[in-house]
Amino acid sequence: MIVDQDALREQIEAAWAAGQVAVDTEMVWERTFFPALGVVQLGLDRGRCTLVDTVALEGQLGDLGQLLADGQTQKILHDATQDLSILKRATGASPSNVFDTRAASGFAGLASTISLRDLLVELFDIELDKTETRTDWLQRPLADKQIGYAEDDVRYLVEARDELRRRAEAAGYLAWLEEEMAGLDEPEIYQERDPREEFRRVKGYGKLRGRELSVLRELTVWREEAARTFDRSRGRIASDKLLLFLAQRQPTQREELGEVRSFRRKEIDLYGEAILAAVDTGQTLPEDEWPTGPPRERHDRAFEDGVKEAMGYLRERSEAEGIDPALVATRAEVKQLLRETCDGEVTDVNGNRLAGGWRRQLIGNDLLHRFASDNATS
Repeated sequence: MIVDQDALREQIEAAWAAGQVAVDTEMVWERTFFPALGVVQLGLDRGRCTLVDTVALEGQLGDLGQLLADGQTQKILHDATQDLSILKRATGASPSNVFDTRAASGFAGLASTISLRDLLVELFDIELDKTETRTDWLQRPLADKQIGYAEDDVRYLVEARDELRRRAEAAGYLAWLEEEMAGLDEPEIYQERDPREEFRRVKGYGKLRGRELSVLRELTVWREEAARTFDRSRGRIASDKLLLFLAQRQPTQREELGEVRSFRRKEIDLYGEAILAAVDTGQTLPEDEWPTGPPRERHDRAFEDGVKEAMGYLRERSEAEGIDPALVATRAEVKQLLRETCDGEVTDVNGNRLAGGWRRQLIGNDLLHRFASDNATS
């Protein structure tokens, strides 16, 4: 286990020399807002895997950040986005040259949501031991079983990358796979979410409009700031249900908070003034600064039937090509494409992935030619 910067630098130089490195993380993330990073695994091949003790090296991961940002060295991960978002926060570095074996599986006749355990069984008939999934990665020393478990998560990733590329190339989709991987270099993927847009993730927010939605946004901003300040999960600060209730009730006095059943006295003492301030801010914003909710569209049976038929065609076409339909597009993207395109041609529809790249080649234009003309009149 690497516990000092000299050993870390030596391992990173070995990765630079190899031009590739498998990466994974182990953390504790149950009751806190930020994950507590315990271990980073680095693997060059089956026999060269090591663990970086991020507890011992807290605040000293600059060299690891250099590796992540190095465009010449490929970082191979399974389900890369979450791990790399956490590592970006720990190192300050934006990842470059990433290969995600989970997403790549979608070009190789497998599910793009496949677990690492299932992927290794499928590719190499190797089954990982997952008995340490719930272990405490912050405790020291780690047991031999924990170390072996963590190393196994990177032990076979280089070979998995090579096999997935081989299968994608045999199917004629290597260029598409590489295009998809290049998209993982976009820095915004790993940015922390905008607190002022978090209200859109509150379950049931679409039921609110006008001033109620304005208050909900301010309450959600308060919850984000409180969760970060106290390093507690959002739900432990305030539930979505409570935020919706407060946005509708809009209390202006501390006594009104005491009437909310789910609010304990100590929470009112801790958060009460900030909640009332958030409510006041949301109430007093001018109407032209109120946020907008999701569009309330009139139910159009013909259009919905067209979307359903288009989704069926997408699944059929994708599966016939050996590409996982879940990798191609979501229902929301298909719906948006059919509703917002112009003159039966694929255009840049608010960043819709079907409007460009390999997805457009595979099915984007075809979806429009088959379904959009009928839906345009709906």
